[in-house]
Amino acid sequence: MKDDSRKAPMRSAPVLVPMPAERPYTYAVPEGMHVEPGSIVRVPLGPREVAGVVWDTEAGDVDPKKLKPISEVFDCPPIDVQTRRFVDWISAYTLSAPGMVARMLLRAPAAFDPEPWTEGLQRTEAVPDRMTAARARVLEAAHDGLAWTRSGLAHAAGVSSTVIDGLRDQGVFETVMIPPRPVVARPDTDYSQPELSDDQQAVAEMLRAAVGKGGAGVTLIDGVTGSGKTEVYFEAVAAALDKGKQVLILLPEIALTHAFLERFQDRFGAKPAEWHSDLAPRMRERVWRQVAEGSVRVVAGARSALFLPFQELGLIVIDEEHDPAYKQEDRVTYNARDMAVVRGRIGSFPVVLASATPSIESRVNADQGRYARAVLSARFAEASLPDLKTIDLRRSPPARGGFLSPTLLSEVRKTLEKKEQSLLFLNRRGYAPLTLCRVCGHRFQCPDCSSWLVEHRFRGQLVCHHCGHHEKRPDHCPECGTFDHLVACGPGVERVAEEVVSHFRDARTIVLSSDLLGGVKRLRLELEAIANGEADIVIGTQLVAKGHNFPNMTLVGIVDADLGLANGDPRAAERTFQLLSQVTGRAGRTGKKSLGLLQTYQPDHPVMRAIVSGDAETFYVREIAERERSGLPPFGRLAGIIVSAMTRAEAETHARGIRRAAPPSPDIQILGPAEAPLALVAGRHRFRLLVHGERRSDMQAYIRALLAAGPKTRGSVRVSVDIDPQSFL
Repeated sequence: MKDDSRKAPMRSAPVLVPMPAERPYTYAVPEGMHVEPGSIVRVPLGPREVAGVVWDTEAGDVDPKKLKPISEVFDCPPIDVQTRRFVDWISAYTLSAPGMVARMLLRAPAAFDPEPWTEGLQRTEAVPDRMTAARARVLEAAHDGLAWTRSGLAHAAGVSSTVIDGLRDQGVFETVMIPPRPVVARPDTDYSQPELSDDQQAVAEMLRAAVGKGGAGVTLIDGVTGSGKTEVYFEAVAAALDKGKQVLILLPEIALTHAFLERFQDRFGAKPAEWHSDLAPRMRERVWRQVAEGSVRVVAGARSALFLPFQELGLIVIDEEHDPAYKQEDRVTYNARDMAVVRGRIGSFPVVLASATPSIESRVNADQGRYARAVLSARFAEASLPDLKTIDLRRSPPARGGFLSPTLLSEVRKTLEKKEQSLLFLNRRGYAPLTLCRVCGHRFQCPDCSSWLVEHRFRGQLVCHHCGHHEKRPDHCPECGTFDHLVACGPGVERVAEEVVSHFRDARTIVLSSDLLGGVKRLRLELEAIANGEADIVIGTQLVAKGHNFPNMTLVGIVDADLGLANGDPRAAERTFQLLSQVTGRAGRTGKKSLGLLQTYQPDHPVMRAIVSGDAETFYVREIAERERSGLPPFGRLAGIIVSAMTRAEAETHARGIRRAAPPSPDIQILGPAEAPLALVAGRHRFRLLVHGERRSDMQAYIRALLAAGPKTRGSVRVSVDIDPQSFL
């Protein structure tokens, strides 16, 4: 079918710009310029120029002579219709301005123009007038007839650039232009055929059939830790590549990426392109461009990779689909897992979710037939799951001033004697969550947030984990001036490490936390060292719970298994079950006999019983029934409305004004406003309203009407909406 837009050039065009605009702006299309829906253009916006996307809506009925003209059309593949529909869908669902969603598409402005070609040299039939050893080395290096850069050929031959110049002047080399180098090689689906168990093979065939059939559909791979879920969904990736499709694999943490890349390369002979916040800007631009041009076939990345400009996307895989890291809570609030399912429906291609502890939402969708479910109930190569036991801290308490029970310390000692590894898990960064003065009781609090400052003894600082405020740890109390009476309350991973060193001075100990000095590079080195057996005891936060394979780890100790249960979050039990199950799953992955110990004051709690018994099914049945009784997701709908301002009175007044404007509804109710648990963040006071509706409620229409009827935002007041909230802070 021919493009009718080329027959009838557009005289004006709607352009979606990356700002909080509720609709596209209309611009004039200069004579001779061709644009179409999806074209990326540069347009004037106030005193500056910005990149935008020509959109599908009707342009305004305005005389083009009165409009500002489009300045430039970038030489870039247009954003395809499926991606544009995806942007519109997210905007409508999350109640976000479409321009802010489009902003996520346009994160690499330097990539909108083609990458420049490089001047190179290629061997001709001519021969040099005189042969020297240096010239002979150059001709040997270039004998394959491929194009070389001048400096690259000189380096390969071990000669100076003047030798290359002399050969070029004699016509031995001719100048050619070399296209941009691919960021990654193309994956080869036949590079290495995996050895799959019968169960894995059955699931792999199921996934291959789904990809081969085409059409939208979701498959949940529900497999215990170490069951080989990754190798199984690689077969779906292979099937999509064989169909000529691009593939997106989402991972919850950057720390997982390195090990994943190695596994992918072992299967396909080449690594996928990476996409995450730690990627160098120039590499981000190259990946963005080559995804748009189709030369990158597989991307492995964080949630923002969902907004890359794929032209031939045919499969999305969400690994660790239960992970809360898939929820973005800045600007546009969205859950990448749920939006990936929507992207598959819009593009009519399959989506694969993988987890050892699926989210309640995904389990219910599978139970009700909306998702297919594939179960891998055994570890690969018949490796056994760890024996799991609770340590009742009421009966076996730690020594005074310590946090590790005698039972756990004894097992760590036995593990060291066997020259195997132990992991001690505590989901608290730093040294201690609270520092106070023993004389006057002064507590160190963030000046901009309603949270205590966390001591980081390795760095000598007190840090706020919400706004980033940090200050040097003083040697005296700022309230009463007393020296040497500041005391740390409660444990963080640094404090547990201090206790471990006091008991096991000769053990090689590593602390793993997301705020490690040295960032992601150091973190990857530490993870590699652990996998290679270069550490005896690992103390870590939730970072160590996700997807890592430590062959020699046979003991996992949970320092405070009750930590996640001590709040009013309706997902507290689910999150605790998932996290503790994932952590204990780090043990015994290569077949060695292993043990998991959970220190708890609540050994009879349903979460503890489910983990220790290995009876995950009973936990899911109970938790799903509880959600259904309460009308909580996925059996009901929730939305949070967060009102913030520079003063408490402003925030509270505006929140109460919204509540008074609530229209009556038979299936939706509003709770609040109430001061948020974190009532002050980064100097802004916060109040929350919670909107609770039935499953079929039109939550978005109700909230639009509510905000339209409520007070207009003035002064420092900001209002944000969080559809399907994951955090209740």
